Amino acid sequence: MRLRNWLAVVVSVLLLAAAGTIGILVNRSALRAADAVHRADSQALAVNNGSLTRQLQLLTASELADVPADHALRLSKNSVADRQVLDTLVAKSATFAYGALITDLSGNVLTSSRTGGVPPSTDAGWTPLRAQLAAGQPGFSSVMTVDGVYLQAVAVPIVVGGAPAGLLIGLNAVASTALQKYLATLKDATHTTSVVDATGTIGATDDAANVGKKVDPAIRAAIAKTPRSGSFVEYDSGDTRMIAMVVGQLPGGWAYVRVQTRSSFDGAVHAKSQTLNMTLLAIILIGITAISILGYRTVLQRRRNDARFQALFQHAPDLVTVLNGQGRIAYSSPSAAAVLGFEPGRLTGTTVFEIVHPDDRPYMLHHFSNLLGERDAVVRLQCRVRPAHGEYRWFEFTASNQMHNPALNGVVINARDVSDTRAFQERLAHEASHDALTGLPNRRRMQDALDASLRDDAVAVLFVDLDGFKPVNDAHGHEAGDELLRQVAHRLTSCVREDDVLARVGGDEFVVLMPGIHNPADTDAMGARIRAAVESPFQIDGHQVRIGASVGVHLAPLSGDPDEALRAADHAMYSIKKARSPLALPAAPTATRPGRHRAEP
Repeated sequence: MRLRNWLAVVVSVLLLAAAGTIGILVNRSALRAADAVHRADSQALAVNNGSLTRQLQLLTASELADVPADHALRLSKNSVADRQVLDTLVAKSATFAYGALITDLSGNVLTSSRTGGVPPSTDAGWTPLRAQLAAGQPGFSSVMTVDGVYLQAVAVPIVVGGAPAGLLIGLNAVASTALQKYLATLKDATHTTSVVDATGTIGATDDAANVGKKVDPAIRAAIAKTPRSGSFVEYDSGDTRMIAMVVGQLPGGWAYVRVQTRSSFDGAVHAKSQTLNMTLLAIILIGITAISILGYRTVLQRRRNDARFQALFQHAPDLVTVLNGQGRIAYSSPSAAAVLGFEPGRLTGTTVFEIVHPDDRPYMLHHFSNLLGERDAVVRLQCRVRPAHGEYRWFEFTASNQMHNPALNGVVINARDVSDTRAFQERLAHEASHDALTGLPNRRRMQDALDASLRDDAVAVLFVDLDGFKPVNDAHGHEAGDELLRQVAHRLTSCVREDDVLARVGGDEFVVLMPGIHNPADTDAMGARIRAAVESPFQIDGHQVRIGASVGVHLAPLSGDPDEALRAADHAMYSIKKARSPLALPAAPTATRPGRHRAEP
């Protein structure tokens, strides 16, 4: 009997020791896999935000580049005409409200919208801007300080006769930029998000009090050598271990930086993993002293496996799901309750495609089928998912084919809510192609639409110029002029057809594209509607205002040149304005008299 008991002890100890060792190894393997996915997702998010920041920087340079393209600058000392152009830029720009100036190629100020508050040319912050301009790119300075205000300068060359003749420089107060306002909305207790210059000075951050401060020396040392694909920087701040995700090579040597403590980055998974390892060791010791209860060993093993699995994913910020070969949910992490609002276990047994937006289901089914056909295949995609309560939200999925893995036997999906990031991307794309004042498509968007339409059919191009707008602007001010433009845009919108394109291409200039129009009678009718809409009185700040419109028309044939079509419509409008005739279709302009407005790419 004693021998039999000792045999039971030995067998139980060996089984418990083997099970515990395997549990620790599996736990470590799962932890490494979770860390790898978490780092990859964090890096992808940081790179994406860094790319958005880069696009926003380039958009500000594009705004400056439009000024010398639309205005003939004098480039003379204290030019009154150039000062008017700068004042208009500062008044209308949300980015360069602080000021703008024109300099020669040596940096000497010719004309400025401000009488003071401009960084001296000796400020080291100009260095990266000058280097980029020398390389033929728009220039972006580091953060500079004038009278306690933190500034950034953006510069583009002013080209005359095919060669740079001066510089147009816009100044923005970094504490009030659109980027700073957006980062402030992302403030989170677990991390700090900043955009810093090449010297490590913070230019935008989720905590406005940190603007102008320096980031940690370890991050500053990594900025210059960090690629666009990003890298992690680990360092100690006092007794606290820190980790930063740095995305470099933004214009002007700037970088996107996200900083948090290493413990908050690792999350609860690491703490639970360590606790689990200690638990497994304790179970082994308990098993040695309690081998008489052999039947309880199976129960303990099952509980241990369940505790390990739940500990890995219960506090993970992402949604982890395992699907079988038919797309049914075999396991859904407890985070589904927090992320999607479903009760624990509610999704188990249902098909994942039931909560996917109907428009996205064919796309998901196609990728799921391809994923099942390749061992260890990994696919990333985005689609809309319906929570338990509320509207569809955008999620990014990382799916891995683990059907051959006995421990999983399914497709493992890591899902993250990216609705806010996607909304920010869509907002940036809209702002890049639409006029900020009227909300209409801008010149660039209109030219793309014209080019695409001419590939399929003829297009009628109507160039509309407001008559009497400048006196209204002069008499009642820029704000009244802006309100008049918004009301004109609203009226013109009601005039065009559903498939037509209405765009604002200049100060008081609009363009209407009418695809598929071949009959001049149709353009005559449209021109009449436009004139009638514009000539009706407007109410501006309690005043009744009347203006008119000159409408130039050109019927562009299929596969016609888009630039030539715009020039022809511009000439037609100019001829009408000169002859004071309501509408005309003059012959195409000759090469000896180009249009007033170039069709810019």
